[in-house]
Amino acid sequence: MDRLKEKVAIVTGAAMGMGKATAELFAEEGAKVIVADFNAEEGVKVAEQIKANGGEATFCKVDISDAKQVEAMVQFAVDTYGRLDCAVNNAALKPDNNSFEDLDEVYYDRLQAVDLKGTALCMKYELRQFMAQGDGGSIVNISSINAFKPTIGNPAYQAFKHGVEGLTKAAAFEYGVKGVRINSVAPGAIRTPMLTASLQDKGLTEEDIIPQMSLIGRLGEVREIAHGSLFLSSDDASYVHGTVLHVGGGFELI
Repeated sequence: MDRLKEKVAIVTGAAMGMGKATAELFAEEGAKVIVADFNAEEGVKVAEQIKANGGEATFCKVDISDAKQVEAMVQFAVDTYGRLDCAVNNAALKPDNNSFEDLDEVYYDRLQAVDLKGTALCMKYELRQFMAQGDGGSIVNISSINAFKPTIGNPAYQAFKHGVEGLTKAAAFEYGVKGVRINSVAPGAIRTPMLTASLQDKGLTEEDIIPQMSLIGRLGEVREIAHGSLFLSSDDASYVHGTVLHVGGGFELI
């Protein structure tokens, strides 16, 4: 407990799934959490539940593909809690469901705007705030096993998650010496609304994919991803920088 005591954290995509679990866990560990999401109805519920459980949280509506909204999100964190200490850039859209020859250009552009550009914009304004404060910070980008291991039928999603890893390394190389630690978490097959929707698109069930996606014989849980982000954001990982933490039941080995 208290591994993030009095720290101010932004968690994007925090209205559901891994982001929600991360916001809840960070609050349990003492952080003041900005619950950031485009889904205001569910995001407000998450913030209210955190407060009902004794934590500190405030909702902020944001579309991370819009630079002005991202800048406003970071400023909102500072206006609300006085500073920013760590951020988990988790917001993303569900994978595409097309072969290369049937690439959906419209969805490709939307995925790029959120999953790749949106992550870059979050990092841009988070880093600006860390530089203004002058006393460091931590960023965790939520990547995917698909940045390391290809699967069939989601070329756009895989490309942009590769890009998230590239952004993480590029920023880590530049900002470590300036006191900001930057890492990524690469989830494997995690039981989330996004995974459920993706499986439905492909006509698959959890049981269909477990043998191909986990050496542990089960799907991961959102709380397990949250613990990965907690470790990387805390002082327990004070010498961990520019790396990726795989949380996927060994999927990268299959």
